[in-house]
Amino acid sequence: MRLGKICLIVASLMIIGGGYFYPKMIALKSVAQLFDSRYIVENFRSAKTLWPSTGLTASPTPRPYPERLSNALPEDFNHAGKTYSTGQFLDDSWTTGLLVIQDDALIYENYYLGNSVSTQHISWSVAKSFISALIGIAVDEGQIASIEEPVDLYAPELIGSGYQGVRIKDVLQMSSGIGFDEDYADFNSDINRWGRDFALGNSQDAFAASLSRSVTPGTLNHYVSIDTHVLGMVLARATGRTITDYMQTKLYQPMGMEQDGYWIIDGHDVEMALGGLNLTLRDFAKLGSLYLNNGRSGGRQIVPTAWVDASITPDAPHLMPGDNFGYGYQWWIPAGQQGEFMAQGVYNQYIYVNRATRTVIVKFSANPRYNDPDYAPASDRAHLALFRAIAANNNPTFKPVDK
Repeated sequence: MRLGKICLIVASLMIIGGGYFYPKMIALKSVAQLFDSRYIVENFRSAKTLWPSTGLTASPTPRPYPERLSNALPEDFNHAGKTYSTGQFLDDSWTTGLLVIQDDALIYENYYLGNSVSTQHISWSVAKSFISALIGIAVDEGQIASIEEPVDLYAPELIGSGYQGVRIKDVLQMSSGIGFDEDYADFNSDINRWGRDFALGNSQDAFAASLSRSVTPGTLNHYVSIDTHVLGMVLARATGRTITDYMQTKLYQPMGMEQDGYWIIDGHDVEMALGGLNLTLRDFAKLGSLYLNNGRSGGRQIVPTAWVDASITPDAPHLMPGDNFGYGYQWWIPAGQQGEFMAQGVYNQYIYVNRATRTVIVKFSANPRYNDPDYAPASDRAHLALFRAIAANNNPTFKPVDK
């Protein structure tokens, strides 16, 4: 009898343990295969089947772009002394969707690899530019008093971490001073360690609070994706609302988003602010159009003009474009032209805005060769050359410079 009871207890513990560990094992396997060439396309369009999520609801008054479809793409373009076929480059970078907005009208749209106009595609770091817009709105409404304030004033969980005393502005400009390795190709890098932590359902807040400082804040532009999570912490604490709820009210409805979207969330119901936004390409484009038009949409000022201008203007030596892209408030600033800025995400996700030509381009991809530095169709600079060629194709007076 005693042996039977012991066996029953052991069996019960195995069932309970399996119920706890099996989902975590599946989650880790999903992360391990996330960027595998066999699964990457499907993974990027079905994030909510891999992680929990929280929904954004289409605007009750959607504003679709007027359509003036044309032959918007050049046959080829030049980059680093080589000529690339546009069509081949799109194939080789595993493009899943491309659209071009010219003078606030849709002039080109195409989808690839099974995606469609209704596909909700993961943004990766393109989401960071949406978070920046929300911070700007919260500042304008007085919920955040000033970006000169330290982040731990709003998120006291960060007291004692490398973020203690760091200005919101320095975090916006990826100049927090936090030591962090963002190498996706290195299994043991900080960003991949964070990814495994997220997959296990652990707290992103706790992960941010575990990081240490390596340099003086405000002196070095060093890309740390967790900086954007910290901005999300500040936003949520300052407004008393989730990122999803605040975005629904302040951006999603006012911008006239046409279809539902969603954020993926961690095991504590907190949005992956650094890259977990999933929308259709047309709705991603609306942020580019909003910033092209100085924060206005549908006759309404949604993001303050001053915030838009500050967001796309590097204002310190360590932020200026040169051999690398410059940086604003969660926006990338290319060198060599005027009036250009970009939202960029890993594996070749982009919103490109050109004020000189009044062009917005959205390109989303699932490029499994993204981490190959010698593969031109994975290069951000090669994509910039493509976008400039598209802008020039629709504005003959624009003469792009390949820098």
